[in-house]
Amino acid sequence: MATDIRRPNKIIRYVVPEEAPPDDPTSDYMNLLGMVFSMFGLMMKLKWCAWIAVFCSFISFSSSRCSEDGKQMFSSFMLSISAVVMSYLQNPQPMTLPWQ
Repeated sequence: MATDIRRPNKIIRYVVPEEAPPDDPTSDYMNLLGMVFSMFGLMMKLKWCAWIAVFCSFISFSSSRCSEDGKQMFSSFMLSISAVVMSYLQNPQPMTLPWQ
């Protein structure tokens, strides 16, 4: 005779807590900054803006949640990479910083 080892009187139903932790907007801000710096890098041919865009894209990717849409992040990353590539194709000289 098989006995049921489950104990229904010990089952406690999960209740969602009232206070949900706030969302961290770092990923969204870095995604936006990455796109802005990519555009400045492409339009103004500034290599340091393009590199900052790549850096912002990496931060956006690393601080995002797994449930977020990856398409926008991927497009931001590809835009920043294209800004770096295009700025070096137009001027292959090493990057000079504006404050030097």
